[in-house]
Amino acid sequence: MYKLQSLATGAIFEDTGWLLDAPGENVPGLIRAIYPEQQIHLKGAEYGIYTFADWLPIHRTLKGSSAPVTYKSEGLAKALGLSNLYITLNGWWPERNAYNLTCSFKETEAYSVCARLDENTDKILVVASAGNTARAFAKVCSDNHIPLLLCVPEDCLAAMWFDSPLNECVKLVSTRSGSDYFDAINLSNLAAQLEGFITEGGAKNVARRDGMGTTMLSATTFIGRIPDYYFQAVGSGTGGIAAWEAILRLIQDGRFGKHKAKLMLSQNKPFHPMYDAWKAGSRALLPMSDDECRHKIEKINAKVLSNRRPPYSMAGGLFDALTDTNGEFFIASNEEALAAARLFEETEGNDIHPAAAVATASLINAVKENKVEKDAVIMLNITGCGEGRFKREHQLFMLKPSIIFDFSPSMDEVSAKIPALFKK
Repeated sequence: MYKLQSLATGAIFEDTGWLLDAPGENVPGLIRAIYPEQQIHLKGAEYGIYTFADWLPIHRTLKGSSAPVTYKSEGLAKALGLSNLYITLNGWWPERNAYNLTCSFKETEAYSVCARLDENTDKILVVASAGNTARAFAKVCSDNHIPLLLCVPEDCLAAMWFDSPLNECVKLVSTRSGSDYFDAINLSNLAAQLEGFITEGGAKNVARRDGMGTTMLSATTFIGRIPDYYFQAVGSGTGGIAAWEAILRLIQDGRFGKHKAKLMLSQNKPFHPMYDAWKAGSRALLPMSDDECRHKIEKINAKVLSNRRPPYSMAGGLFDALTDTNGEFFIASNEEALAAARLFEETEGNDIHPAAAVATASLINAVKENKVEKDAVIMLNITGCGEGRFKREHQLFMLKPSIIFDFSPSMDEVSAKIPALFKK
């Protein structure tokens, strides 16, 4: 029932399939889903993430999902002197009804994207990831028997853990040690050109963004109003874009306020290309060589924040989201993030992912710098938590790569090796 709109030209068109770009347009820009339901009506907790189905571009529902959980903070709020701090989390925290078996909000993407995919398709989905996204898609596709090819840097394979062995429909390939997320994306782009394969699309996929946007929907429907501030760490910036798009829909809904939550986004020192561009007032990312990127990425703890080609500049991208919400960008060092993670666990009672720790560190710094009012309604997006606890409580199974490619494999090598993985 939904339609799609070009954010470069405003043109509205039907979703004729797996559209990732506006047909016939050459201007770089995202497309956005337009839903017939102006007001969202939650279906109930038993539907998992599909409680937000009114604003998801899906053709079916899949088993095993868990919706984002929002609660009002007491411990961290007290430590920071905040009276209206709300935490929205995805992870393993049964006491708070959070049951993400991969402990990451990337499940919100996977359950939405895979539910947009036609269940009768014979295409193999291709996903590139630095870790958490791959784990989420692997779990969702394995549980729902959806053929999947994952492309993950070899240095990120520690993230490929699961609580049970995966179905044979999921295959993993890697780029060799020393490579990064950008190299995995290049490999996935080659694989997606093969007959019978289809790219997931990243930020261009409306299902990915609207799945991630359920965090903002969770917070707003729990609080009863749109937050004043939204804190999240970003690698590609897709989560920030998703929050912005959700805010626009919530304003149109009419029941949650007319104000836009101020995006308060952060990156991990010393790799922060979007922070640098934003602080320079530049829509375009500033020049940085591949070697410099790799060198800086090696130094950050939050490897999932290492996208070298984020959707920052294009129409509807992160630059527009920050501009429209009068947003701000922060950076946090590894040491600041580790301290923030310790504080969160001490005050709230659960461990958090490195990226969530970067976001928490930025909130701490924003409070110190008087960037937020002490009585403001603040949403902190904890994009992953409880992994340490989950690993202690469950037996783990590692997914190993079937093939390890060099940094820049040839199309001939990819076409000779990858299709064979899916031959029965």
